[in-house]
Amino acid sequence: MDASIETVPIHVDTSRKIIHVDMDAFYASIEERENPKLRELPLVIAKDPRQTGGKGVVATANYLARQSGVHSAMSAQKALELCPKAFFKTPNFTLYRQVSDQIHDIFHEYTEKIEPVAFDEAYLDVTQNKKKIESAVEVAHRIQSEIFAKTQLTCSTGISYNKFLAKLASEYQKPVGVAVVLPEDVREFLDQLPIEKFRGVGAKTIPKMHDLKIFSGHDLYLKSELELIHHFGRFGDVLFHHVRGSDDRAVEYQRERKSIGKESTYNPNLVSEDELIQALKELAQKVSTTMAQKQKHGKTLVLKVRYADFETITKRQTFTEYLDNSEETYLFYARQIFDEFGDIQRGIRLLGITMTNLAGVNFQNLTLPLFNEK
Repeated sequence: MDASIETVPIHVDTSRKIIHVDMDAFYASIEERENPKLRELPLVIAKDPRQTGGKGVVATANYLARQSGVHSAMSAQKALELCPKAFFKTPNFTLYRQVSDQIHDIFHEYTEKIEPVAFDEAYLDVTQNKKKIESAVEVAHRIQSEIFAKTQLTCSTGISYNKFLAKLASEYQKPVGVAVVLPEDVREFLDQLPIEKFRGVGAKTIPKMHDLKIFSGHDLYLKSELELIHHFGRFGDVLFHHVRGSDDRAVEYQRERKSIGKESTYNPNLVSEDELIQALKELAQKVSTTMAQKQKHGKTLVLKVRYADFETITKRQTFTEYLDNSEETYLFYARQIFDEFGDIQRGIRLLGITMTNLAGVNFQNLTLPLFNEK
């Protein structure tokens, strides 16, 4: 073990009680609730690629479809290839938002310190909660029960003293799980965790981790801070702290912002559908994370594309209602815009996704029944 591990001071605040709530296959579960026959089918929430010429991207899938390898952000065509018997359902984000609002109303019964990450995911700081319940586990159980009673949907919850551990815990026993990571359990919990489960360790980082003989949390723990920073830059410092159970980020519930966007330049250029989807997914995830941190939702999504010949095109789509702060939603509409005007064969040098026309997530967006809807 590197001697520097023991000499670097690490601040670990264990005084907070944070719950991460993650709905189980949220969009698909809503569709199954609306039409129970869908529970017997491998359900994919995406436009049917047989009707779109192979275009489109998966927002999510139920657990039957996931058994065939289907997952969010995958192209709808690939999902069809993996699961030929899949039933495709075009996303109904208006309905998903309405259900999400119901769930957030339940959250507000317990605390105002709520950081939405998406329609189906949020952090709650229940250290001082409205019902004066001492046990965060009891709060989590009550929230799960109330969500099911009011929406007939299930969720998984993770409880710990910081956001990093709460998020990992919520993924530990999905679906319908409750997992707790206490301070005394951190070392055992993180040591056995595959390195792929650490937040931010994605497809591009995993090979580098494996080259460094880092396959688990234990392997990561043995690396010095300087070594991790050398190989991974600022992210290395984040990993060094996270693997020691340190994450002082607050549950953010108050912020201001006029527009939020992310863009990336690619060298070599993107030349395939798979590369395009992966790039848009990464941008959508970054925008979603920042939107949640800033407590915003928006009505206008802007897609920026710069081709290999440096021609730059910007297209936007404005909606009548605020979009969900989720990677799936931003990816779905960004891909939809690209399908209308983009050309992957030209090679893509730069991509950007920006949300504008923003408002705080507490803003009540009311749709008035002025016109009859078909």
